[in-house]
Formats: sequence, C-alpha cells, structure tokens
Amino acid sequence: MNAPKHPISDRLRASAFDLIPEPALILDADGHLAASNEAAQELFGQALTTLSRGRFTENLPPGSSLAALIERALAEDTFVRERGLEIHLFNHPPFPADGAASPMGDGSLLLTLHLRAHLAPDRHDVAGLKSVVGLGRMLAHEIKNPLAGIRGAAQLLRGAAKAEDAPLAQLIVDETDRIHRLVDRMEAFSEEAAPVREPVNIHVVLDRVRALAANGVADGLILAESYDPSLPNTLGDEDQLIQIFLNLVKNAAEAAHSRGDGRGEVMITTAYRHGVRVRSAGGQAARGAPLEVRVQDNGPGVPEHLREDLFQPFVTSKLMGAGLGLALVAKLVAAHGGLIDFESEPGRTVFRVLLPIEQ
Repeated sequence: MNAPKHPISDRLRASAFDLIPEPALILDADGHLAASNEAAQELFGQALTTLSRGRFTENLPPGSSLAALIERALAEDTFVRERGLEIHLFNHPPFPADGAASPMGDGSLLLTLHLRAHLAPDRHDVAGLKSVVGLGRMLAHEIKNPLAGIRGAAQLLRGAAKAEDAPLAQLIVDETDRIHRLVDRMEAFSEEAAPVREPVNIHVVLDRVRALAANGVADGLILAESYDPSLPNTLGDEDQLIQIFLNLVKNAAEAAHSRGDGRGEVMITTAYRHGVRVRSAGGQAARGAPLEVRVQDNGPGVPEHLREDLFQPFVTSKLMGAGLGLALVAKLVAAHGGLIDFESEPGRTVFRVLLPIEQ
C-alpha cells in the first residue's frame, strides 16, 4: 500500500475531525494542508482543493494576518491565539474570526478558527439585550424624577460656588442632561435603532470622559493620554460615544485600583490605523474603520474563564456587578459601524475600539 502524500498520526486525525466542533485544519511539517474537519469543509467548500496545492501560507494574500499567526506559532513553537482576524482566501468572501495555531510536536500544526465576530451579538446576546432594554423602559420614569432634583441642586450650587468650584457644578448639570437624553433614547430603543450619524471630534469626547473619570473613579490613579491630533472626525452620536468610553475607562480604573499599591495607571491612546477594515453587523461588505482608541490599565487582567464571553450580558467578575456595561458598549460600537476587542494579561489589559471616519 502506498503511503499517503501527507501522512498524519491517528492522534492528529482525532484532534482535527472528532474533538473540534469549529473549523480546523492540519498543516504537515512541510507546510501543506494535510487534513480538515467537517466544519472546515462546510466553511470553505471547494476552496479546500486550492488550499491543498503547495504550501498553505503561499496561497494566502501578501500581509495575511493568518499567515503571520502560523509563522509565529512555528517560530516560537508554542500555542498562539489572535483575535479579530479577517480571513481572505482566494475568491472566498472574507470573514472575521479568532484564530489559534498549535504546534503538535512533530513539525505539524493544528489551526482552528472561531467564527465569532464582536460586531454582532449572537442569538443568546440578543435575547439578553432585549431583556436589558425592557428593564430600561420600566425604569426610565423612575430615573427621570431624581435626575430633575439633582440638576436643580447642581444649579443652586453653581450659583453659590467659588470660582474654582463652578466648573464641577456645571459638570453635574451637563452629565444630568446627558443621562436624561440617554433615558429618552432607552424609552424608544429597539434592536434596529441606529445612532445619529454626525461628525464628532473623538478628542472632545475623550476629554469629557477624562474629566469625569479624574473627578470620580480614577481619583488617585495616574490618568494619562497620548493623542494623535491629526485624526479626522468620526461619525456617530456624541452622547453614545461618551457612554462607550466612560464605561471602558471606569472598568480600567477599577482594575487599576485593585492593585492596592497606589501605582495604578490608566492610559488613553488614539491613532490612525491605515487599511483597517471591519465587516458590518449583518456580515455585508467590509468598510473602513481606521480611527483607533485604546484604553489600557495595569490591573490584574481579565480572568481567563471570562474572556470568551466578556461581551455577553450578565458576565462579570465584580461581586456587585450586573455584567451589562460591556454588553451595551459592544452593541453601541457595532451600531456605529465599529469593532471592539481586547487583549489581557496580568499587569496589562487593553480594550481597542475601531471607528469609521468622516469621509
């Protein structure tokens, strides 16, 4: 009996075909496609025939993030995982996925793809968010009444405050008005509702967020920023953008405080990422989202067991937390045509938001 062109062990066959429910491919020691599981065959179809010709990475476009993932895993001889890859293969429509590459000890490599885009909640996320929306509608009236009292008290304080304290009183008034607007929108909220699309200077948004954090949850921390002043405007709803980044900075500040050594730090960074493209929430054609905002902290990191589901409702590591903040942040980012992702390890967690720019 002739040996197969790309022999693999029974253990590898079991890993690829029997144990992995997601698309999985095996590359042999020469870099050829040696095996694919049923999920991969359903995903790629006839493209697998082309993938089997020559070295796998040679069939990927120049600058492919998937090729870089494979090469890194082989060079370091260790398990490597990357989130938010956009996979391009021949004429197959590009699609977003998390990728993982694992050397198998004999020169071969197991490659798996997790088809889970943070741009659009899955069915479980949608159900959870609908319950959140229903709760918001029920509470809207009860929230508005104390807001009116807070605003009136802040106005009185502003009139009697010293000159250096007046801006803080005005900040209370402005934030009360913003919360009132958010509650109004929650009352009329639906899953199909789209944010207002107006030109917004992202640094105006972040300066507002920074002022709120510095006088609140980030008090006692190093709160730093590194902005690219040449960034163009993004398109979106200013109030919702404030809500997005206020949630992220609040979470980062709480993580930094948890160090307990007085050396907590939160860094906000903006940059322009050339060529970055994301897919729409419905999986339609890709569009540009090159404006990047990063919120970084030096806290203990996201617990490993929460990372897969971090953007789903009711997932939290806080004893008194409801687990709604990041789910709503992800929904608002997606409604703006953007992408949210994160990377985390002890001492460094970074949440990255990509947004489209005003053309």
